[in-house]
Amino acid sequence: MINRTLIRIKVLQILYSYYQKGNKELKSAENELNYSLLKTYYLYHYLLLLIVKLTDAEQEKLNESKLKYFVSKKEQKFNRKLANNILAQKLRTHFELIQFINKYDCKENDNNNYFIKIILDEINQSNNYMKYTSLRNTYSDYEFWEDVFKQIILKSFTVSEWLEQKNIYWNDDLEIITVFVLKTLKQFQYKIDSNTILFPMFKNIESKEFAIKLLQTSIIEGNKNSDLINIHMKNWDKKHIAMVDLIIMQMALSEINNFPSIPLKVTLNEYINLAHYYSTPKSAPFVNGILQAIIHSLKINK
Repeated sequence: MINRTLIRIKVLQILYSYYQKGNKELKSAENELNYSLLKTYYLYHYLLLLIVKLTDAEQEKLNESKLKYFVSKKEQKFNRKLANNILAQKLRTHFELIQFINKYDCKENDNNNYFIKIILDEINQSNNYMKYTSLRNTYSDYEFWEDVFKQIILKSFTVSEWLEQKNIYWNDDLEIITVFVLKTLKQFQYKIDSNTILFPMFKNIESKEFAIKLLQTSIIEGNKNSDLINIHMKNWDKKHIAMVDLIIMQMALSEINNFPSIPLKVTLNEYINLAHYYSTPKSAPFVNGILQAIIHSLKINK
């Protein structure tokens, strides 16, 4: 599940913290990376659990609104569709999800009820909800939750604030992890039972090894790569160069030197994108220019 793109983001975050703290212990950085990757895997389970929590909150809300006698029985049946949605029922009894939550204590606490209710209100007020609970509805549970994630969860300030309180990096992970959540829900949609297998933390052992080796080589080769970068920055005022740009370039050079199976073009594109999203507006072309100059000078071709 945790792919190389996400690993690069995590390594960048750990390296930035590593240089900021000044506590330059390699083992400590490795432990932080492993913990950060595990927390990202938490998010995958958290978002699946969120469906259950929102469904439970809808049920509670409907119980409180039983005094609305003017709602017909037919309308009541359709208004309960979210409270009775099949995906939440399957997730609620999914052994692997329950096991992970119990092991790592991912359960919600009372402090999160406030956010759950606000997110539910956003859903209830959406066109998706109106369509989903319509009397002429042909909108499946999966289609509904897919649109909720894409149009509400990914864009909601409440969700962003809620996630940031739990982990400062989760907002960076949200878009990528949501893709895997939706793939998981798609499997639940078409299985009679709730035995859908959740995505593993890593697709294979190579992905896990890539994470640790990228961090290690970026640190061990840091001074050498920094010197190489400095040679090609003679015409730049180093005081105005973002620290994150320097780290991104050091990482890129470590990847180029230590992972020959990854095409050069792929590596360059990945780190240019990192500069675009995590640094200044001018960082992407700057990082690209310096890396291209270094590659040309070293005659790297792969």
